[in-house]
Parts: sequence; C-alpha cells; structure tokens
Amino acid sequence: MYDQIHKMRTRIVTSPKFRGDRILGAILFEDTMKREVEGAPTAEYLWKEKGVVPFFKVDKGLEAEKDGVQLMKPIPNLDAMCDAAVACGVFGTKMRSVVHSADLSGIKQIVEQQFEFGKQIMAKGLIPILEPEVNIKSPEKAECEAMLRAELMENLKLLRNDQKLMFKLTLPDVDDLYENLVAHPNVVRVVALSGGYSRAEANALLARQHGVIASFSRALTEGLRDDLTPDAFDAMLDASIQEIFVASKASGVTKELHSHE
Repeated sequence: MYDQIHKMRTRIVTSPKFRGDRILGAILFEDTMKREVEGAPTAEYLWKEKGVVPFFKVDKGLEAEKDGVQLMKPIPNLDAMCDAAVACGVFGTKMRSVVHSADLSGIKQIVEQQFEFGKQIMAKGLIPILEPEVNIKSPEKAECEAMLRAELMENLKLLRNDQKLMFKLTLPDVDDLYENLVAHPNVVRVVALSGGYSRAEANALLARQHGVIASFSRALTEGLRDDLTPDAFDAMLDASIQEIFVASKASGVTKELHSHE
C-alpha cells in the first residue's frame, strides 16, 4: 500500500508543474520522508530540485472523542523523530487534532496539547505547524472557531520571543477571524486547511482571509487519478495549483517564511 501511495506522491512532486514559484512547502509523512525521489532523499529533493520547503507530519493519529474534541495520541518518540527530521533537512513539523463542538474544556485541552508538543519541537530547532482543526460539519462551527482563536492567543502570550510557530486552521465562518494570529510576532505563517470543502469552495473562502494562504491536500489532489496520461495529469495538477495560488495571493500575504538552510 505504501509503495502505491509513494508512487502517486512522487508523480505529483516530480511533475514540472510542481515548483517553488507557486508552492511554498510540502508536508511529508514519516514513510515518505524515509524514501527517495529520483535517487535523492525526499526532503532534499523538494528543497534542492524544486525550491519547496519540506515539513514532516509527527502525530500518531487521534484519540476517541471526549469533551467535544479528539486529542492527539501520545508521541513517545517525538524527540527521536525530530532528530531524524533535522538530519534529513526538514524545516518544520505538522500535527493535527480535531474540535467537534464548542466545549471550552475540550478546546483548552486541544490547545494545551498542541503547544506542549510545539515547544518540544521548537527546542529541536524546527518550526511546528499546530493544526487544531474545527470540523466543518459541526453545528457550532463558528462558536468553536471563536473559542479556539481566544485560546490560541492566550497561549501565544506564554512563548519567548525566539519561539516561532505556524498555525494550520479551518477556513472560518467569520472573515478575517485569524487576523490577530497572522500579525502576531511569534507566528511565522497562518495557513488554511481545506477540511472537506471542494477546491472551489475552499478557494472562495480563502480569498477573503487576509494574510492566510492555502495548505490544501484533498483540494489540491481533487480529480487526480493514477490512470491519467502524463499530459492530462500535469494539466490537471497545473490548474489546481494555479487556482489555489491565485486564492492565496488574493489574501494579500505580507510575511516572508524564514529561509530554509
């Protein structure tokens, strides 16, 4: 199974349409990070051949829902995973948990866990992407997003000036809900997940969020199939990347991502 997944991911990143002029970063799974693309380690290939910054997914999946949220499962080998990522030339990490309902106790737990792991990752010299996703089907989505933003802002106050991170957040019901996060000096970038929206829906919502850019996976690969001819595959990927790129530029991003060494 992993061989087939890696084959499709390789087809995407080796496409001539997948380049750093429109794509800032790519998030790798652990198996992908350990493999090679065209004879080079995947992270090295992304940066040296494509000019795309590599990130690495570190979470081990989700716990069962409790208090309206799904926390991440424990990550007992996080330090070792970060050391391996640094050795591979990875810039940062990503970890996901999910908010389903507007339960303040649960949302506090989600944010505290994300920041706890984030501080451990920052201590290894990596930039963590904290991803407390809000379920887009939640009947309390707007309330969840407002409560989540407040808790994120409170926890940012506890960071030192040199501790930098990113957020990957659900496209909000209220436009520019994340503007204070975007402007915060400890936040390198705020990116949006597509979260089950179609690409067209996600792009329309994204274009209204000033300072936020896309980190779409499902929306990016929408329509891509293994049986497409090389020309058809590249054309579909090119159109998808361009649509998401235009929506991201419409948000008027001003922050530059730290250089990748």
